[in-house]
Amino acid sequence: MGAPGSGKGTQARLLVDSGGYVQLATGDLFRDHLRRKTDLGTLAQSFMDRGEYVPDEVTVKMVRACLGEIGSGTRVVFDGFPRTVAQAIALDGLLAERRRRLAAVLLFEVPRERLLERLGGRATCSDCQQMYSLAIRPPKREGVCDRCGGPVVATARADDSPDVVGRRLEVYDEQTRPVVEHYERQGVLRHIPGEGSIDEVFARVRAAITDVDSSFPPNGAAA
Repeated sequence: MGAPGSGKGTQARLLVDSGGYVQLATGDLFRDHLRRKTDLGTLAQSFMDRGEYVPDEVTVKMVRACLGEIGSGTRVVFDGFPRTVAQAIALDGLLAERRRRLAAVLLFEVPRERLLERLGGRATCSDCQQMYSLAIRPPKREGVCDRCGGPVVATARADDSPDVVGRRLEVYDEQTRPVVEHYERQGVLRHIPGEGSIDEVFARVRAAITDVDSSFPPNGAAA
């Protein structure tokens, strides 16, 4: 979990690359439905373009379908979900249906001014969808993805415009902070300082979940 631009997607992919995890990113699910021109994708896009959250029932329906395709012995990193308390409660139900449990919630914390800087210039790999910040984390070779070698192009997303970025951060504060408090009460929340190099942040991630990796059964799920 974390505000837009906090780096949670990048860190989720590093966990996947390190082995033992599969990433379930709601943003990717939305874009996949949009590419396939499904009714759910069109509906989701109308909210995303305004910087608002997609309604819970739409998001949960997409997550349920995706989770059902993941083997029960594979650990899952949820990226961008849950974003509301209603979604968190729905996730508990989805996991219970599949005899899974929530292992940990990683909260990436970055100052607001830094978030605005990061969101101001982004680029995405056309092949694997790896995201880059052109200001602070460009690809090592200009225009070439570090991860898969695919083409990296500047992102001109409607939800990255200054007005919409500001609204996205407001929505995060309004709707996601209660989710943070929800998981804090459950004792599963880990606070991750999100500033520094990617490797420095990932070292904090690994340190935060060391106990989870050593003690949690293989059919757990990490968010």
